[in-house]
Amino acid sequence: MEALIAVAVVVLLVLWFVLGYNSLVKLRNAVENAWAAIDVQLKRRHDLIPNLVETVKGYASHERETLDSVTQARAKAMAAASPGEAAQAESELSQALFNLRAVAEAYPDLKANQNFAQLQSELTSTEDRIAGARQGYNDSVRKYDTRRQSIPTNIVASLANFKEFEYFEADPDSRSPVEVQF
Repeated sequence: MEALIAVAVVVLLVLWFVLGYNSLVKLRNAVENAWAAIDVQLKRRHDLIPNLVETVKGYASHERETLDSVTQARAKAMAAASPGEAAQAESELSQALFNLRAVAEAYPDLKANQNFAQLQSELTSTEDRIAGARQGYNDSVRKYDTRRQSIPTNIVASLANFKEFEYFEADPDSRSPVEVQF
């Protein structure tokens, strides 16, 4: 009888471990999938930027510094390896794009250009998609971390070496309003 109880306890512990492990795997995969959704939108954004820069170049060729900063910020954003690095780089890219839009405002012919208007519209749409994907990613990270840190699943997470994920947070400097000076 004691052996049967011992076997039942072992079976229950193994079952508990397997269920905890599988739930963590499911949540980890959801986080990775959510990051892939952000990555797709960031790539779309990065692909639109050269076309936007080239369109602006034709109208505002003497705005070289602004155009160069957008190009450099895009390269840095494309090279980011982690969500934290990506958040920082994307914040810098957003600021550079804001400056590019300000340059475009100074050129009425550019604002009226159909190609520029279409690119601007696509970029705005992409920015909205990035915001939605970022929220989905952060929600997935929160669910994963909550499960990973909660008792008793934290034991399984520790034994199976489930690591923490970074949130995709805005750069602290980007939380304050942008000052526009004329």
